[in-house]
Amino acid sequence: MKANLPVKRYYSIGEIAKALGLNASTLRFWEKEFEFFITPKKNAKGNRMYSPKDVENVELLYHLIKQRGFTLEGAKDYLKTNPKEKQDNFEIIQRLEQVKRMLTLIKKEL
Repeated sequence: MKANLPVKRYYSIGEIAKALGLNASTLRFWEKEFEFFITPKKNAKGNRMYSPKDVENVELLYHLIKQRGFTLEGAKDYLKTNPKEKQDNFEIIQRLEQVKRMLTLIKKEL
């Protein structure tokens, strides 16, 4: 699932939760469980500020856990083996899904 967020330098936890249809508590839990993978900055008030890279990582976690059905431990193992390769594969999947959506729209218009 690709979050439809405006282009910004940082996103709040609420923006990401709403875009992905998750609770903010789920994101905070994932942040604790996957501290090697999701590392949002915190401002002076302690609010989490997610960079675009963090958003990509959250989207990858969402894909693994919610869409592919990985357990938390399974997702950790999967990401620790070769995170760069996994990120590249996820980006390819996202692009292919976007092409599929475009082709479906074109087919409907015919």
